[in-house]
Amino acid sequence: MKLSIGIVGLPNVGKSTLFNALTKKGVPAENYPFCTIDPSVGIVPVPDERVEKLSEFSKSKKTIPAVVEFVDIAGLVKGASEGAGLGNKFLANIKEVDAIIEVVRIFEDKDIIHVNDRVDPLFDIEVINFELEQAGIKKPTLYVLNSSEASEKNMREIIPKLPGEYIEVDPIFGTGLDDLISAAYKLLGLETYFTTGEDETRAWTIKKGSTAPVAGAAIHNDFKDKFIRAEVVFWKDLLDAGSYAEARARGKVRTEGKEYIVKDGDVIEFRI
Repeated sequence: MKLSIGIVGLPNVGKSTLFNALTKKGVPAENYPFCTIDPSVGIVPVPDERVEKLSEFSKSKKTIPAVVEFVDIAGLVKGASEGAGLGNKFLANIKEVDAIIEVVRIFEDKDIIHVNDRVDPLFDIEVINFELEQAGIKKPTLYVLNSSEASEKNMREIIPKLPGEYIEVDPIFGTGLDDLISAAYKLLGLETYFTTGEDETRAWTIKKGSTAPVAGAAIHNDFKDKFIRAEVVFWKDLLDAGSYAEARARGKVRTEGKEYIVKDGDVIEFRI
């Protein structure tokens, strides 16, 4: 399933630095506005101890985690919806993503240029949100507070006034990144089920509320069209039992039909 989350904000607030920290891709992150013009795309694994534990359980040869697609979009400025600062191009990039991470700079540093010549996080949020609204963009949004060298005073003042959920991240030192990746996954409305065996343990990505046949299509379209039933066990119940046979003996393995709504953390064997 290909859903993406865009990293947006004013120029020079740390978007590309965050993207680099997330993806290790190394896009330019220089100290001047509009360093990023074309969006960069990075695929980032979702931190999830469950897939690792299931892989150990099955002694799998391969372990494949779920992933999130991040898109680093160039900075918006006041008037972007009217074309300022290549705004039309950048807003068009934002319309292509499914959710938004809005990076907000909350630290003071005279050596790092701010497009408005002052650090005012709440004003910055108002500018970005106004431009998004003017462009007709209403997607789920998560605020990322770039706290590199941030003062406690700025943190205390901004957090109670934020218009939505937030995560504090320091992309330079790498703190908060795992929480951000997991939150981005949830922001996209995604959940994970697993398949596990000697060859491979894999985390499969589905939209929350998917039925078993729809979830099976993540593996192959035939799993949807030719679906007969699914053998389902919750990941922890399987590990606690120590084997499929024991999990079945404990009544933890269920046979589910076409109407079953797959739950986050299910381990599934599809029958077609």
